[in-house]
Amino acid sequence: MQNTYPILEYDSATEAFIEPARLLKPINVAERCVVCFFQDVLNDVIASQSARRVYTLRSEMGEHPLYEMEIDGARLAFFHPGVGAPLAAGLLEEAIALGCRKFVACGGAGVLDSALAVGHVIVPASAVRDEGTSYHYLPPAREVSASPEVVAAIEQTLRRHHVEYLVSKTWTTDAIYRETPAKIKLRRSEGCIAVEMEAAAFFAVAQFRGIQFGQLLYSGDDLGGDAWDSRRWNHHADAREKLFWLAVETALNLP
Repeated sequence: MQNTYPILEYDSATEAFIEPARLLKPINVAERCVVCFFQDVLNDVIASQSARRVYTLRSEMGEHPLYEMEIDGARLAFFHPGVGAPLAAGLLEEAIALGCRKFVACGGAGVLDSALAVGHVIVPASAVRDEGTSYHYLPPAREVSASPEVVAAIEQTLRRHHVEYLVSKTWTTDAIYRETPAKIKLRRSEGCIAVEMEAAAFFAVAQFRGIQFGQLLYSGDDLGGDAWDSRRWNHHADAREKLFWLAVETALNLP
């Protein structure tokens, strides 16, 4: 197993020394779950939908609540996964251990093409694995794919609502301050139109655990020009709320 580069020392063992299923017992929780990066949206949903906290996950940052609500009689779980692949993957693992099985995530992403307006919807079919977490779940490879059935369900939802979108590749990185011009150019040449910090890890955990996972992103800050432009990407409340409810509808319609 030893390799020149430790990140490539993949171990195919199906059980780890610390296994989520040993730490957490399954609870009566919805099988379908939305993973939402927008705390502002979650705050509104928790209040307006009378969502109830069904479990509290914890880290050194504090509490990470898992909520549940009913939509037209159907149960749906949701939670904020934190930021960055290690924490997000760990919380996903724990949600799986509790009993969730079908996931749709919604979040924002930087764009590598300035022509993509803020709020434009991107559906990542795959992610370039430029982070560390996925290498502990799958053998080394350049990319990892989302669950095809979830991507198809997301597309159906978007077409139903006449939402313009792109199915494409995203670039998952651990280091937001090392997105260099050369790397941006390289990722664009590989077909990436977005950059974020979690998708590759999510997709790898999903494949390893045998669950369904797909993601919706909206175009945020711009890395496609001569200088970075924030475009006030995190102030677009309508786009964020809309993406959340599109994720909800998709999750409820998953087979």
